Amino acid sequence: MFDDTENLGTILYVEDDPNNRTLIRRVLTAEGYTIHEAPNASTALEKLKTLKPDLILMDINMPEMDGYTLTAQIRALPNMGLVPIIALTANVMKGDRERSLEAGCDGYIQKPIDIDTISYQIQKFLKR
Repeated sequence: MFDDTENLGTILYVEDDPNNRTLIRRVLTAEGYTIHEAPNASTALEKLKTLKPDLILMDINMPEMDGYTLTAQIRALPNMGLVPIIALTANVMKGDRERSLEAGCDGYIQKPIDIDTISYQIQKFLKR
């Protein structure tokens, strides 16, 4: 079957909650993005050995290693310094956005996501 959907970019979504991964995958795939998923930090780091995403969506609260630490590790990888990393998190207390940016994230999107605007928010980061 011929698929004429334009590929808007490749995204790595690092998220431990399978329901959140399913929601993001469905919404963003329908918009034209290619989504790769990692349920934890070690899987994300393994995928980044062969995958060069256009953008990374990073959950902050994960077991094993939090998103702040993983972001710092990704920033240290060759060729990953300019890939936008966006914190996608339920952390909405005062200072959480700033902490994400200090850890190396380029942006911050609060959960629960707005499925009507998430693609637009991501596209803004891809165009930078």
